[in-house]
Amino acid sequence: MNSYRVLIADDHPHARQAIMEMLEEDPCFLIVGQATDGKKAIQLCEELLPDILLIDIQMPGLNGLEATKIIKEKYPFIKIIILSVSDHIEDLFTAIQYGAQGYLLKTMDPDDWLQYLRSIVEGSDSVARDLAGKLLYQFRERDIQNTPAIGSLTPREKEILHLVSKGLTNKQLAEHLFIAENTVKNHIKNLLQKLNLENRVQLASYALKYLNLN
Repeated sequence: MNSYRVLIADDHPHARQAIMEMLEEDPCFLIVGQATDGKKAIQLCEELLPDILLIDIQMPGLNGLEATKIIKEKYPFIKIIILSVSDHIEDLFTAIQYGAQGYLLKTMDPDDWLQYLRSIVEGSDSVARDLAGKLLYQFRERDIQNTPAIGSLTPREKEILHLVSKGLTNKQLAEHLFIAENTVKNHIKNLLQKLNLENRVQLASYALKYLNLN
């Protein structure tokens, strides 16, 4: 069995302890270090070169989002999972744009945590996508007003909207649809204009509301 080295970054000691206890239930995860802020997380990534970094968004000094961007630029092979207790999905999409492989709510079931982490390191897209959908349903419902009917979209636009709601990045969308990443960006831009929406978060909320996704 492969063993994956994990670094935990969270400024709350009780949260770090809870995460450690959860991961210790699965022998494939080995905790190699702990950080209390973003700067320490960067330092320990350089020293320990972990396979996985679990990092909280809200930390003093350098927060988790800023640290994620820096770490992925220096150590792209480290898989970063964002941790959050809030429903600010904008932060989570920003983290994905900065290179994070995924995100987890601290309130989720421990079994979901372990299953998700294994899917990230083992490359199981189906599990990751299922949990991405589950996460989106746990965030605050967004009010989207004055948007055109779903019938105004083309089949391709509906397909892309559906995949956006599952948390796929532009690169993943391109690979899934066998099209160029720039083509995906153009589709996203057109969708935002057609639906009078401002960002990817609202697109995901729109999809969940009007596509009757399960």
